Amino acid sequence: MTETFTITYKFTLPNGTEEIFELIFDSKTVELLNHRLTDPPSWTELTHHQCPHCPLTHEAHPFCPVALNLSSAIHRFDHLMSFEKVRVNVISSERQVTHNTSAQEGISSLMGLLIAGSSCPRTHFFKPMARFHLPFANKDETLWRAAATYLLARYFTDRGLKPSDMDLKGLIKIYNDVAKLNDYMAERVRSATSKDSAVNALVHLDVFAKFLTPPLEDSLDQIKHIFSPFLITQ
Repeated sequence: MTETFTITYKFTLPNGTEEIFELIFDSKTVELLNHRLTDPPSWTELTHHQCPHCPLTHEAHPFCPVALNLSSAIHRFDHLMSFEKVRVNVISSERQVTHNTSAQEGISSLMGLLIAGSSCPRTHFFKPMARFHLPFANKDETLWRAAATYLLARYFTDRGLKPSDMDLKGLIKIYNDVAKLNDYMAERVRSATSKDSAVNALVHLDVFAKFLTPPLEDSLDQIKHIFSPFLITQ
């Protein structure tokens, strides 16, 4: 029997109605097991605004894995404008987070989790971050989590963590790739929606992706001070 974990997003919309996403993930692969439309729309086909760096073929993968994971959310939020206020409850086995925010930010947090839970090879790096999901992470938190995830991932490789990994060039490439994915996914979603909340949610995600690009040292310097008490004792 497949071991799973569940993260629930509950949106309370301006009219008082609720949209609930009880997301069930495979604990080993961190892939989403539910919440895809049973009859995928045409915009989810792999060749529809396909990313230029996509490693998949239409023969083996008729549908884009990321688009499939996003399809239900896109369908259910198509009536919302990005500036509308929502209340979001995020519930996992470890904690519950409640946040009053814009539809754009709320959907963006959900989308980040859905994207990480796809089988797209460009998103595999984000699976550990999805397993230890932090809703509504800010830029500094995202930078911390991404850098730590990358270095730990390199530690777990067969060759282990090497001095050459310390410049984080591999992390920059990962985020450059996902920024490109976000751009093309926004084109997909734009062709499928009548309101702007979903597209702007992807744009919101892209802000974080572009934050982790050169010169990365400048971004890292913003959190360096929190390590000072430890560093002066070494």
